[in-house]
Amino acid sequence: MFSRLYRALFAGIGCFAIILQYALMMGDNAGKGMGELTLNFFSYFTIQTNIMVAIALAVPAFAPHSKAGQWLVRPDIRTAITLYIAVVGLVYHFLLAATWAPQGWSLLANNLLHYVMPAAFVLDWLMFSPKGRLRASDPFRWLVVVGVYGVWTLLHGAFSHWWPYWFVDVDTLGYGKAAAYFAGLLVFFLLTGWIMFGIDQLLGRTLRQRDRRRAST
Repeated sequence: MFSRLYRALFAGIGCFAIILQYALMMGDNAGKGMGELTLNFFSYFTIQTNIMVAIALAVPAFAPHSKAGQWLVRPDIRTAITLYIAVVGLVYHFLLAATWAPQGWSLLANNLLHYVMPAAFVLDWLMFSPKGRLRASDPFRWLVVVGVYGVWTLLHGAFSHWWPYWFVDVDTLGYGKAAAYFAGLLVFFLLTGWIMFGIDQLLGRTLRQRDRRRAST
C-alpha cells in the first residue's frame, strides 16, 4: 500500500511539473507558433524522461494488475527509467545549471523536473524494485533509447536549427565536436548503468542472505 501511495503522490507532482513547464514555455515564447513550441518542448530529453517517470509511477499506482502496470515494474524496465532520470539530474546539475538562473514559477518547475523527480524515482527504485534480477548486458540495451533520442535531435535540428542543449548544438559546435560530446554522454550513461547494475547485484545478494538467515532461525 505504501508503494502505491508513494507512486501516486509523485506521479501527481511529476504531471504538475510537466504541465507547468509547458505553460511557461508557451507564455515565454508568445511570438512563436504553438506547434513549433510543442514540438520543441517534447524534444527535450528532460521532458521525455519525466513523462516516462510519471507514467511509470502512475500506472503501477492506479492499475498495478494491468499488463502495462506489470511491465512497468519489471526490474530491467524500472532500472532503465531510473538510469535516464538520474542522468537528467546529474547532467543538469553539472552541465546546465550554471547557464541560466530561473526565478519564480520557472524555478519551481526546474527544481521539480531536475531534482525532485530524479530523487523520488531513484528512491522508488531502491525501495520497491526487486533486486538481483538484472543482467550484465542490460546497460548496453538501455542505450538504445538514448541513441534514438540522439538521431531525433540531429534530424530535428538539421531542419529547424533549434537544439535542446548546448552540447548538441551542431550549428555552433560543428558535427565533430557535437558528436564527441554525445559519445561522451553515451559513455556516461553506460558507466552509470553499470554502477546501477552493481548496486542491484549487491542489494540482491544482501537480501538473499538475509532471507536465508531468517529461514534458518
